[in-house]
Amino acid sequence: MSHDPASVFRQALIRTTLGAVMISFSAVFVKLAHVNPTVSAFYRVFFGGCFLLMILLIRNQLQWYGGRFLKLALITGLFFALDLYAWHRSIQFVGPGLATILGNFEVFMVPAVAFVIYGEKPSVRLLLSIPPAMIGLFMIVGTPWGQLTPDFRLGIYYGLATAVFYTGFLMMFRRMQSEPGSPPVVYTLMVVSFATALFLGLEMVRNGESFAIPDIQSLSSLVGLALMSQTLGWFLIGHSLPKIPAAIAGLILLLQPSLSFVWDVLFFNRETSAMAWTGVVLALCAIYIGTTSSKA
Repeated sequence: MSHDPASVFRQALIRTTLGAVMISFSAVFVKLAHVNPTVSAFYRVFFGGCFLLMILLIRNQLQWYGGRFLKLALITGLFFALDLYAWHRSIQFVGPGLATILGNFEVFMVPAVAFVIYGEKPSVRLLLSIPPAMIGLFMIVGTPWGQLTPDFRLGIYYGLATAVFYTGFLMMFRRMQSEPGSPPVVYTLMVVSFATALFLGLEMVRNGESFAIPDIQSLSSLVGLALMSQTLGWFLIGHSLPKIPAAIAGLILLLQPSLSFVWDVLFFNRETSAMAWTGVVLALCAIYIGTTSSKA
């Protein structure tokens, strides 16, 4: 394998791009599965955990990392369960494109949490990126708030809740990886996936929901969701991001919400005006600035 810096950078670029394209289909798979949002979220992480477990078995990397690691994994899994619970509902109400853009608003919430907890002041670039992000969101919606249907408004609330819970998940996941003697990323993802599945499964039992998968389309969609998003997509991104400058990485990762919106238009005939497309570009530019502001 070549260790030439240019070759390493090029390979990391390709893998990160491929990973971003893969996870851009997440919301499409959720929409295509004929199951309710909690069920699709459960199978995403359960099947994903199984795929990750197989990778670890092949690598012979299974071992016990102690009770503290398990406790942190359970807390991280709870945040991810809440994240998926809200996001999958947002997809049902506002469509894959807008739900994914709303979830990416976490780039504004992580610095806010860091400020409250650690006293870290947000950069001027980040603060300047918030107004265009909100303007872009209003342009995408394209209808005055009072004229939106109750379901659509609920979908926006769920989308913003997704960003809040995703913020908690990211901060906990980073803490797990920064612990002394932390396991490989694949191992951490596997344990967190099963922890998330546990919480979502308990919610399904509490509500009396069935674990049955009704048809082949649903099974294919759920397996595709787990394989492409929960396993391969983040596997490729997680291993390649450290080898790419932050500004370039932020730009590549914008493929996820960008393509999610495109898939929404192409596959589900989302009606989108020129103003809405302008709003998408504005929101994504603001997200990019927010993503890279701490590295600038």
